[in-house]
Amino acid sequence: MRIERTALDGLLVIEPKCFGDERGFFLESYQRGRYCDAGISEEFVQDNHSRSAGGVLRGMHFQVRRPQAQIVTVMRGRIFDVAVDLRQNSKTFKQWFGVELSDKGPRQIYMAPGFAHGFCVLSDGADLHYKVSRFYDHGDEGGLLWNDPDIGIKWPMKDPVVAARDAAFPLLRNIDSAALPHMEM
Repeated sequence: MRIERTALDGLLVIEPKCFGDERGFFLESYQRGRYCDAGISEEFVQDNHSRSAGGVLRGMHFQVRRPQAQIVTVMRGRIFDVAVDLRQNSKTFKQWFGVELSDKGPRQIYMAPGFAHGFCVLSDGADLHYKVSRFYDHGDEGGLLWNDPDIGIKWPMKDPVVAARDAAFPLLRNIDSAALPHMEM
């Protein structure tokens, strides 16, 4: 497996070994020992699967009191995946990173706890699988407006389909620091 470090500490792009031939491919999407060797030591407690139609943008979501580490894998389709560093003591606070992920030449993104996550679907549809290090708690969810001009994410599409809830998230400058991820750094 190949690990690419990004400019944001705690955010990695992972290329698992993929064994393919004319019939298809096989890969281990997670193997604890290898991920621990790469510095990803969280215990993942929940797996999630989401399906989105083409043109959909979801995000930017985060957990406040119990931030989650995540490993995101695209099982079908193609997306532009984005993480924003919301760790207030981080050198890269408010910075974002985006990467295209697809079911071709599978890559994953690992986010340490404290990032907001979102994506837009570039294909007709997409299925995402993501492992998380803490159980989802609806009452602990926070959000950041997907097109916050102070963050300046360069989304690769115009006029995405955005849920009313996501479109109503606040700008980062309007979020009280107590409503951002609580980190032990």
